[in-house]
Amino acid sequence: MPRITDRLVKSLEPPERANRVTYDSELKGFGVRVTARRSKAFVLNYRAAGVERRTTIGAYPDWSVAAAREEAKRLKREVDQGHDPVAERREERASPTVRDLAERYQEERLPAKRPRTQKEDKAMLRDVILPRLGNLKVARVRHRDVEALHRRLKATPYRANRVRSLLSSMFNEAIRWEWTDANPVKGVRKYPEEPRHRYLTPDELRRLAAVLDELEDQEQANFFRLLVLTGARKGEVMSARWRDFDLEAGVWTKPSSHTKQKRLHRTPLSAPTVALLREMKSRATGEFLFPGKVPGQPVAEVRRWWDQIRQRAGVPDARIHDLRHTYASVLASAGLSLPVIGALLGHTQPSTTARYAHLRDDPLREATEQVGRAFLAAGDDDAD
Repeated sequence: MPRITDRLVKSLEPPERANRVTYDSELKGFGVRVTARRSKAFVLNYRAAGVERRTTIGAYPDWSVAAAREEAKRLKREVDQGHDPVAERREERASPTVRDLAERYQEERLPAKRPRTQKEDKAMLRDVILPRLGNLKVARVRHRDVEALHRRLKATPYRANRVRSLLSSMFNEAIRWEWTDANPVKGVRKYPEEPRHRYLTPDELRRLAAVLDELEDQEQANFFRLLVLTGARKGEVMSARWRDFDLEAGVWTKPSSHTKQKRLHRTPLSAPTVALLREMKSRATGEFLFPGKVPGQPVAEVRRWWDQIRQRAGVPDARIHDLRHTYASVLASAGLSLPVIGALLGHTQPSTTARYAHLRDDPLREATEQVGRAFLAAGDDDAD
């Protein structure tokens, strides 16, 4: 058994078929393998847990004899410490990637979320997470990987934080599935988010109403009329069924599956709202208030409707959700209490409704102004 040297490796002839291994006389298990196709590579034979293993160190001449010998020594030290390089390499190749995690998460966890959230999560996975992290092994994703991705989205802090939250949820599931031991999202700080509360002014509401009256497609107009009149969320109106309405009692009972809080929400309807719904129902042909193009399904998208309407109404910066804020602002400005506003909107936390507290200043200011005017008038009378 010769000592493996560069001269020896160069001189080795290929076998007629398969391969042949020449072992080193000094380092047990270290050898060079030559195939019938004349490729040469350094190998190491070792025994782990009673099983004979062979691992490939690297191809010659990419690896020199000296470098391959040092690597063989390092591997033998690992084996002596209880490691099995071949088994660990196989386990590493078979371990799930972030792409695998995303697929399982979408199959098992996403269906429990609201349709809109499902759509947003899929978009974040497709456009942001998988292009950057998809090929990484779940167990090898580090804090720095997530932080780097989060930093790339700094210009859009809201989206950056939603991506962070989705990743955190995914890795919590990965821990539960025993795919990893830690959540690399932990410690990645959220970006500050400036809450945006846009309310349509009375003049803007008048312009919006005028545009809706002029629309050729009154089904589109009725969709946004209901948003303004009820303060409902877009998804609640999109999925609304006629069976959810008691027009005699003037009540809309929203199923828990259609509300953000996953709770049944019973809300009274105003007389103009009931009148609108009666008129709509007289022409209805299906179970949904706003049927979609697919038979038996509600309308799937209304953003294009709104984009055209808001431009014509001169409120290009107004979002669909701002109609809900506007509904609440009108209630608050009329002096209604925050608990009442919260109940109408279906809020479960007082803090959610508290954003409208400052709008209640107007009726209070008008009330205190009346006292001021009365006091000044009394003073003028005394002067006379």
